[in-house]
Amino acid sequence: MTTLNTAQQHTGVQVPALADSTFKKVMWRFMPLLFLCYVVSYLDRINVGFAKLTMLNDLSFSNAVYGLGAGVFFIGYFFAEVPSNMILHRVGARRWIARIMITWSLISAATALVQTPMQFYIARFFLGIAEAGFFPGIVLYLTLWFPAHRRGKMVAFLMAGNPVSGILSGLVSGYILHTMNDVHGLTGWQWLFIIEAAPALILGFVVMFFLTDKVADAKWLSEEERTLVAEEISNDNSTKTHSSVRQGLLGGRVWLMCGILFLLVMGTSTIGFWQPSIISNSGITDPRMIGIISAVPYLAALLGMYLAGKSSDRHRERRWHAVIPLLVAVPGFLICAFFPLTPWLAITGLVIATAGIITSLPMFWALPTSFLGGAGAAAGIALINSTGNLASFAGPALLGALRDLTQSMTTGLVIVAGCVFLSAMIILVFVPAKMVNR
Repeated sequence: MTTLNTAQQHTGVQVPALADSTFKKVMWRFMPLLFLCYVVSYLDRINVGFAKLTMLNDLSFSNAVYGLGAGVFFIGYFFAEVPSNMILHRVGARRWIARIMITWSLISAATALVQTPMQFYIARFFLGIAEAGFFPGIVLYLTLWFPAHRRGKMVAFLMAGNPVSGILSGLVSGYILHTMNDVHGLTGWQWLFIIEAAPALILGFVVMFFLTDKVADAKWLSEEERTLVAEEISNDNSTKTHSSVRQGLLGGRVWLMCGILFLLVMGTSTIGFWQPSIISNSGITDPRMIGIISAVPYLAALLGMYLAGKSSDRHRERRWHAVIPLLVAVPGFLICAFFPLTPWLAITGLVIATAGIITSLPMFWALPTSFLGGAGAAAGIALINSTGNLASFAGPALLGALRDLTQSMTTGLVIVAGCVFLSAMIILVFVPAKMVNR
């Protein structure tokens, strides 16, 4: 059997070179596909923000109905997240991620059929159940293939799908709303749900045949490369706390991460579900123009994620790379809050807020994955994601209710800015650098 001892007989330069080439091969095998999957997952989650531009008038929904419907997705997501990730841990990522994608694509397309608030709530609730486990499952999957010092860049690359999805959602959704209205008797927002659900269905079947669950099963790696990956992952795991499922669910550090993510997601959900409305409220009403403008903040976020991910891995520093983007986002939300009717200021605020808050997400996920290991990792990552994402229910519902109550988004956006600032302060005070900087 070939082992790393063979490689270690070479020069000290050749061993790192072998590791670099091997993990580059792993990256190109998985990351483009996982990136595409993440793009369409976020697309199917946030396209309701564009559908809102015409759906509310067509169905006579209030902003409160929209906010509750947008957020109720995460109630279903919360209840199904931990069980879904535990099933993935047992049956493997290939089959379970494929199941998740195929199921959510069908439910997302079915959202085109809703006519009443209750039908809207039910569709969103079951979409949350269907998608539960997708993102934490992929994060868990990456821990099986990349050691911590390489994983920050991979998570950042994966989550670049978030701004890319935002760019595509803006351009594609605006075009669909404008050109597909009354085609074959369906409205533009109905076509939006149907058309944008199709990629997830196709990719679900691709995942079924393309992902590899275990390093030992990777026939596309040489025996020496498989041994290298296995040993690097084993060495990485030796520095983690290998916890049980119970410890993963009850550990104090896990619940600290839940709280941080909850506050952070108050910001990301505001961008995801209310950005088109913020642009529209500033005086820009053409759906195509709203779509084009909404792509700009996500382009800034894409650049921020790339630079932060590269810097974080190079310096092996996680804490400040999570905090600084959060602090950048705060003034962006405040600009949107206090200058809502001035287009250039509102859009500038959106660019700053979106770049900061979305850049912070992959930086946050480098924190819990640096200390969670074993069976507890599956449960802990799922719990952090599901509990934190309850803010995606609270945030849109709160903003919708306050918008109807005050006829303004100012109060809601100030609250969101405060939540984002608090998340940064909690990381600085309660997350020691030695716990996460690897």
